[in-house]
Amino acid sequence: MAEETRTDMQPDESAPASAAPIAVAALRARYADAIEEVVEFRDECTIRIHKDAVHDALHFLRDEPTCAYDMLIDLTAVDWRVRSPRFDVVYQLYSTHYRNRLRLKSGVNALERGDSIATAADLWAAANWLERECFDMFGINFAGHPDLRRILLPEDWNEGYPLRKDYPLRGYKQWGQYH
Repeated sequence: MAEETRTDMQPDESAPASAAPIAVAALRARYADAIEEVVEFRDECTIRIHKDAVHDALHFLRDEPTCAYDMLIDLTAVDWRVRSPRFDVVYQLYSTHYRNRLRLKSGVNALERGDSIATAADLWAAANWLERECFDMFGINFAGHPDLRRILLPEDWNEGYPLRKDYPLRGYKQWGQYH
């Protein structure tokens, strides 16, 4: 079977080859003190930014016409256990105009230490449930979230946070054997 090559598709002439360097330059110009690291690996750009500036940076990336990251694809967390801050909150952004992805990371400590990170639920409606999942599974507090409560586990769950590295594989309680 021969493969067909489509010649009727035209590239978007307004889109640069990669919008990530433009977004990095724009963020560096505006939030130079808050950017901790920029990594490009396998054509993916990751920006580590201080947690106090992450909400403003997300708002800027969404509303700035040269960036136009108008879609929050995913929001999750990574537990590093022995590092401080312990968790990375990871935002996966996509620009539908420029057809480009960008990853933002921000470090935060756990809820029981009184630490929190600003919510993105006021920027993207999808962040509401994704932040609730991070709260439920990792114990990360999102300051200003409109409805921060458990979403996957029962409301009366008091056995910790299952996606943390220090959570026991079999849980904290002994459950009956089921055949």
